[in-house]
Amino acid sequence: MRTTASRRTLTAVALAASSAAVLSACSSGSSSALPPAAGASSTASGSGVSFQQVIDDAPVAAASDIPAGSPMAAIKARGELVEGGTDTSALFSLTDPVSGRTTGFDAGLAAMLAKYITGQPKVKLVQVQVATREALLQNGTVDAVFATYTITPKRATKVAFAGPYYTSGDAILVKKSDSSITKVADLNGRTVCTESSSTAAADIKKYAPSAKLVLFDQNSQCVSAVEQGRADAYVLDQALLLGDAYREPTKVKVVGQPFTAEPYGIGLPLNSPAMKTFVDNWLKKIEADGEWAKLWQATIGTTLGGSAPAPPVVGSVAGS
Repeated sequence: MRTTASRRTLTAVALAASSAAVLSACSSGSSSALPPAAGASSTASGSGVSFQQVIDDAPVAAASDIPAGSPMAAIKARGELVEGGTDTSALFSLTDPVSGRTTGFDAGLAAMLAKYITGQPKVKLVQVQVATREALLQNGTVDAVFATYTITPKRATKVAFAGPYYTSGDAILVKKSDSSITKVADLNGRTVCTESSSTAAADIKKYAPSAKLVLFDQNSQCVSAVEQGRADAYVLDQALLLGDAYREPTKVKVVGQPFTAEPYGIGLPLNSPAMKTFVDNWLKKIEADGEWAKLWQATIGTTLGGSAPAPPVVGSVAGS
C-alpha cells in the first residue's frame, strides 16, 4: 500500500473469497482444508490479549445511542447482525473446520459491532463475492459487509462506507519459478489476470497499459491461470495474494511491493445515513479506546508482530 507506512502494509496470510453467495451461520463449519486463522486459539503476539478477550471486552452501546425505528434498533430486536463476508481469509475471516468458529480482523470487527448493538457478539455470516456485495446490501440481505472492501467513489454511489478501517494495496503474484516479473512495470506486454469487478482491473490498465488483461470471477481461477501458464501474473490486494502463496508455496509467490493504496471500508446500505454515522462513531470509539489495536494484535499482528499501527482516519478517503 503506497500511502501508508510499511507497518500498515499487510504482509499477512489471507485467502480470497471464492464461494457463491450462500447463507451460513457464523457457527457453521467449512469443508475447506485451510490453515487455522491467526488468533483462532492463541494469544496475540506481544499484546497478551487473545481474540476472544478482545470480543469479551468490547463495549456495548447505551440504549440512548440506538434510536427507535433506526436500522440499529431493528438489528437489536433481531438479536444478531447479518454480516456479508467470507470464511476463507486467514487473517480477516476464516472459519475453523473443527470448531466452526470464525475469526480474523474482519470477523472480529463484525462481532464487536454486533455486541455494540445487541449486547451479544452474535453474527450471521452471508458469504459474498466481489460481484455480489453491492446487490446484497441494496436488497437488504445483509446489514453490513466486512470483506476487505475497498472504498471507491464509484462504489459509494451504490452503497455507503463507514471507515476506512484498514489499508492494503495491489501486489503481484507469479509462478514460483518466474524471475522475470518483480515490479508493476514488468507486466507490460504480459498476460495479467485479476478478479472481475475488482479495482485491480483499472489499476492494471493504469500502471501497465500494454498488459493483456484477463478477468475471472474467482480468486481460485486466477491462481490456477498463473499456475498453468495461462496468465503470467495475477494482481490483487497483497493481503489476499499472500494467502494464495501461503496455500501454494511451491507453485506461486508474491513479488515486489504494493503499488496502490486500498482503503477498506465497512459496506452499509446507501439509504441508511443514520447507520453510517453510528458505525463511524463506533469505529472512532474502539480506535480511541484501544480495542481496534488489540484486535489488530490478536489477528494481523500475530504475523507482523510489534505494536499496532495507527488506524486510518475515519472519513479520510473519497467515498467514505
